[in-house]
Amino acid sequence: MTPRIRHLLARARETALMMVGQPSYAAYLQHMAEHHPGHAAMDPAAFFRDREQARYGGKGGGRCC
Repeated sequence: MTPRIRHLLARARETALMMVGQPSYAAYLQHMAEHHPGHAAMDPAAFFRDREQARYGGKGGGRCC
């Protein structure tokens, strides 16, 4: 598989995840590094649970900024 096709597939996966309300963990890590450098980032499992809770109900959730 060529690098271009690999890149296109990765972008398609990211788009599909955003369409169902599951943001990118890599984008989350970048956001944390840029905007909250003193805070520890969630691990992938905690990130998934947090985003699912924010999307499907419960108190709080949502965006940090």
